Amino acid sequence: MSYARYLAAAICASLLGSSPALASHVVTGNGFGFAVVSPETATLTKFYAHPYSFLRPDPQNLLGEGIETANFIKVLGWGGEAMRSTSADYEEDSHVIHARSRDGEGFVFMPFGLRRAALIISWQPASTNAPPDGLHVEWSHPVRHQRAVRMFGVDGQLLKFNDVQESLLLIPLSRERKHSARPRQVLASSRAWALVSLESDDELEQAVRDFNRWRAGLAPRALAKREIAEVERWRIKPAVHFASEEERHLWRQSEVMLRVAQSREPNRPGRNNNGLIVASLPDGVWVTPWVRDMAYATVALAHMGHQDEARAALLAYFNAQPTGKMREETRGADYQISVVRYFGDGSEEPFFTMEGIPNIELDGWGLALWALGDYLRQYDDPDLLRIPTYRDRLYQSARDYVAKPLLANLEQYDKGLIVEADTSIWEEHQKDKKHFAFTTAAAIVGLRNFADIARRAGDEATRRQILTQVTLLQKGFNAAFVRGGKLHGTMEEGVKNDIDGALLAVINFGIVTDPAIVRDTVERMELLKVDSGGYRRVHSVYTDPSIFEYWYERQEFLFVDLSLAEVYMRLKRNAEAAAILERIVDKAGADHNIIPEMYVAVPCRLFPGAVGVPTGALPMVGYGAGAFILHLFEREALESNP
Repeated sequence: MSYARYLAAAICASLLGSSPALASHVVTGNGFGFAVVSPETATLTKFYAHPYSFLRPDPQNLLGEGIETANFIKVLGWGGEAMRSTSADYEEDSHVIHARSRDGEGFVFMPFGLRRAALIISWQPASTNAPPDGLHVEWSHPVRHQRAVRMFGVDGQLLKFNDVQESLLLIPLSRERKHSARPRQVLASSRAWALVSLESDDELEQAVRDFNRWRAGLAPRALAKREIAEVERWRIKPAVHFASEEERHLWRQSEVMLRVAQSREPNRPGRNNNGLIVASLPDGVWVTPWVRDMAYATVALAHMGHQDEARAALLAYFNAQPTGKMREETRGADYQISVVRYFGDGSEEPFFTMEGIPNIELDGWGLALWALGDYLRQYDDPDLLRIPTYRDRLYQSARDYVAKPLLANLEQYDKGLIVEADTSIWEEHQKDKKHFAFTTAAAIVGLRNFADIARRAGDEATRRQILTQVTLLQKGFNAAFVRGGKLHGTMEEGVKNDIDGALLAVINFGIVTDPAIVRDTVERMELLKVDSGGYRRVHSVYTDPSIFEYWYERQEFLFVDLSLAEVYMRLKRNAEAAAILERIVDKAGADHNIIPEMYVAVPCRLFPGAVGVPTGALPMVGYGAGAFILHLFEREALESNP
């Protein structure tokens, strides 16, 4: 480690205090909620009533994160020695978590066949002489009311909590057992339970019917086995070859992560989120649908053959509402795709910065069009363009509220066009907005795709207009971002983005093809290399260690690593590309086949642990599982067409 980096780490430790490495966690979900399990103890630490962190905007704090999604559990685990000697991992690369110890085994999962936020937990002792301790729970909120529920053969309990809108239905899955009476420990009466979240009491009867239909009289272990079998039926046979068995397992687990991350809540008045995909799974900090990350996840699903999920994601872009909140920042153009991300209810969230300042990330508009065009190349689905959506039929909405607003936010540069200043891929603060190469590159890729979409729709006038603008954008890009034979991250001069990890994605999109410029960009990536072995996003210019970005921008970012590996493949430097990928695969294999956002490069309290350990948001979805899957597809294509 260089002296400067050593000093930075020392300052972080002294200012923020020492902290142990983040404990790994595994997540299960079914599109209606999430549950988080600690592998070291097999205890549940979270059970979220919805598949996102924040329900909707907070009317009392419009620039805040929003109203938090209810979490029912502080800790839920098995008593006795089992808790102190248990490990847990995904069973057969699925979302079913299998806990094991010398005293027995259990399963935790949220079933896809039950269209509710429902959690199944079970424990089977290794012998009849097992300790009498049963399930022990600490609820996140005090229980306000509890009543027995007896209907349709179910003998359960309905719990209501202080400050929580949702109720929790507890259904035992095994016969009640005798145990020492413990106050408020209703779960101690059985070793297997279904916990079902209800948004209102009106749902109770239907929820019990749905549960009985799903269970079909099966015992807890048989339910887990059936869930795994259903996941296997859902999978698509991979259209790529794998360099190792470890790579195959990471593919399978990533495939499931993409599915777990997608909302399956039905749209209804006041909530229009069906199909949205969160950027990371809990307990990552980005458990929210981000336009950019979701585009990568959508394209990965489409390439894998998961047409239904990819289609649902595209429809989510065009049904999410209300949007267009930041028209004052988009030259008065109304728009459909959020300028940053979405609240859980599908309404636009145009900010996320800790300073409470809106962001304008125009690259997301181009990436959404990229995803739409990619899907239509993969599948013969002309009906998609004719489906009524929030503003209009999907094609008209894409034309009038995505492509046209993007064109309205172009500005002349030299003899071409570039996208106006925004906050772009790495989420600069609005006060520091710049003209980013990545944003203009995303516009070129997205609008090229939209020209083909217009052809499919029979809109020849729009197709010609778009292609004319794409030509001007390419000219503007070359003039603004290629200077002195070098590719730059921004039009504005500055060390931070002079070499930028996002430039690798620009090359992989085919916007820059000059071999000399590509080689120079790769050589200059050494300026972003960190002690953990990979690469950070930018050369950070923050000097105040109390600022989050000071530490965040000094860590190794896996999206950049994967992007560099792809550029290496284009340069026929296959051994170097394989080494980057193998390192990611090996690290993921040691951590439940989870791809994180980052690896620690400069240890500190915010990103603790040894250099090289996973950190940041994990599991990462679009920039993790999705980017990995797309990398394997690109490797397959490049090897097939050398």
